Amino acid sequence: MVLGLIGKKIGMTQIFSKDGETIPVTVIKAGPCTVIQKKSKDKDGYNALQLGFEEKKWSRVNKPLQGHFKKAGQRAFYHLKEFKVDNIDKYQLGQEITLEIFKVGGKVKVTGKSKGRGFAGVIKRWGFSGGPASHGSMFHRAPGSIGSSAFPSRVFKGKKLPGHYGNKTVTVRNLEIVDIKPEDNLLLLKGAVPGARNSIVIIQPISISK
Repeated sequence: MVLGLIGKKIGMTQIFSKDGETIPVTVIKAGPCTVIQKKSKDKDGYNALQLGFEEKKWSRVNKPLQGHFKKAGQRAFYHLKEFKVDNIDKYQLGQEITLEIFKVGGKVKVTGKSKGRGFAGVIKRWGFSGGPASHGSMFHRAPGSIGSSAFPSRVFKGKKLPGHYGNKTVTVRNLEIVDIKPEDNLLLLKGAVPGARNSIVIIQPISISK
């Protein structure tokens, strides 16, 4: 398994390539993340590192979490996330993980929470075409028939209906790293990533086997 970083989505913009091509990019503030805990296969059943992101005031942390954070130093964090690794001996408690694990041109996968859109109808939620919008029509944005009355006298499971839309965990794979600005901890990825501005995302490099 490969390590990753916790980041915050700043927003989208565009940059220009050497050929003058416009490239839409998402700007992410990725890290630095601090190693809070090391989990070993002997003790916990798997090898992993717990990373912390976005430091918070020590006075705003309860006593149990203070004891947890003290093992890695007198620093507390808002966000914690585990990343599986092959060898935990290469890392130390309190060590900072930065953008050095990424390279320009590499591929990553990004996981985040999609925008919550509340209760939505079938046209917005599922892309139904709807009925005629002209004068006289009695069928505009309704889902239509959802089942037969005689048989099977019920609605099949999985039927696309109105309901809660968004606010789900979404992963986008094979996003290309266009540029890295280590002095500002910024990562520029080609295309869009899930989530609203200032939402937390998880970025992991993709190892390509040849």
